[in-house]
Amino acid sequence: MKSFIVLLLASGLLHGASPTSHSRLWGKEGEAWSPAGRLPDVSHAGYACGEKPIPTPEITANVRDFGAKGDGLADDTAAFLDAIAKTRRGAIFIPAGRYVIRRILEINKPGIVLRGAGPDQTVLLCPVPLNDIAPNWGETTGGRRTSNYSWSGGIVWFKGRTPGKPVARIPVAAERGAHSITLDQNISTIRPGGWIEIRMRDDDAKGLLEHLYSGDPGRLDKIKASSHRTSFVSRVGSVRENTMILDRPLRTDIRPEWNPEVLIYQPDVVASGIEDLTFEFPGRTYGGHFTELGFNAVAFSGTAHCWARNLVITNSDSGIFAAGRFCTLDRIVLNTRGAVANDGCFGHHGFTLSGHDNLLTRFRIDQRFIHDISVERGDGNVASRGSGTDLCLDHHKRAPYENVFTDIDLGAGTRMWKSGGGADLGRECGARGTFWNIRAAKPQQHPGAFGPPSINLVAVTSSSATVTENDGIWFENIDPSRIDPPDIHEAQLKRRLQSR
Repeated sequence: MKSFIVLLLASGLLHGASPTSHSRLWGKEGEAWSPAGRLPDVSHAGYACGEKPIPTPEITANVRDFGAKGDGLADDTAAFLDAIAKTRRGAIFIPAGRYVIRRILEINKPGIVLRGAGPDQTVLLCPVPLNDIAPNWGETTGGRRTSNYSWSGGIVWFKGRTPGKPVARIPVAAERGAHSITLDQNISTIRPGGWIEIRMRDDDAKGLLEHLYSGDPGRLDKIKASSHRTSFVSRVGSVRENTMILDRPLRTDIRPEWNPEVLIYQPDVVASGIEDLTFEFPGRTYGGHFTELGFNAVAFSGTAHCWARNLVITNSDSGIFAAGRFCTLDRIVLNTRGAVANDGCFGHHGFTLSGHDNLLTRFRIDQRFIHDISVERGDGNVASRGSGTDLCLDHHKRAPYENVFTDIDLGAGTRMWKSGGGADLGRECGARGTFWNIRAAKPQQHPGAFGPPSINLVAVTSSSATVTENDGIWFENIDPSRIDPPDIHEAQLKRRLQSR
């Protein structure tokens, strides 16, 4: 009897402890996973593909030396712009103070970091919306006039380009999960360890879009086939004659009718970031959906391996737009002070991951946006280890595929699947969107037509029965407190690094 009690204690079945459970998609340490299976590989998300910590560059400039006052009254914009223009590389320090910024701080070169003394000490006061600074009117898919800053741009805006140089075409089909591609010529300019990009564009029959929705796209009437493209970046493992081996598995099939081509991947804005400060926008009454004029904090477009970390963003229309690649958003808090909600919401987009292989982690959303966390078009993005008061995981149509949400506390859980994006732009979620260890006060249900049957729900707070069909619905009703690993991105990264 004594040995039996010892066994129970060791197994955790006494004292209220619960044994762990493993998903059939992963197993204990990834032994059940396959790169061609329905659980996507997101181990490359974030700065340096997760292989290095975000650096802390040496301080090489101080905004006070360029005339910034930081007294909350003087306009410090010119001092910031001067510091950015005259700093070749390194961190630009922003000492404790309250700095008034009335124009866009554009960073279009590598290795530039804006660094405060901490969110409780360094504050950027931003009293003017982007549309007043640089008017940019547009319209919604329904034809309503609105500012384009309703869904893009930031007061601090990292702008890069990835022009690429085409070097070969891919005349032979390859399947998702494969590492090998066949080129139409021998390539001597690409060496092992170099970076390449594979681009494809849709055919007239919208076959690529069909593929990105696992054959179940919903209505696509308002998407022009020629406008939809994919982009996949990988390091090269080896090249032999016209065969290239990639260091990561393909995220989609490659088919000749989608005009696949290989380019040298050369982003011009890398290793730049912003950290350790607060953005403060005016406390005001939110005007409602599509009235936003651009009280937005940070935007990344065309960048790679950049970051935002340890920030507080107060009273924003939108927090951060990440349209780059391999970027990390770490320890970001979105909140309000002195603002008034409209229909329960204080802004439009909290975090938007519309690029590729970006990582949002250790975040907190203490205000309600119409769309708290959004994915649109992009793939391989991860939101992890975050929480909020009543989060929605917005999938904004146009085939956002193979994005992963993991280890997240939704809070109340009344609107997990609330999404936007306009009519006839496909289903909200694309192929193999995955929701892993999602907790909420209210039990959640499978979202049905929200996405194709290939989406995955594992350890989501729910009272529904488990349904696991290899080619259909995958809903593993595991108690989130028991799922192991709790963060599937972290587990995938650990496994990949151990196997190198």
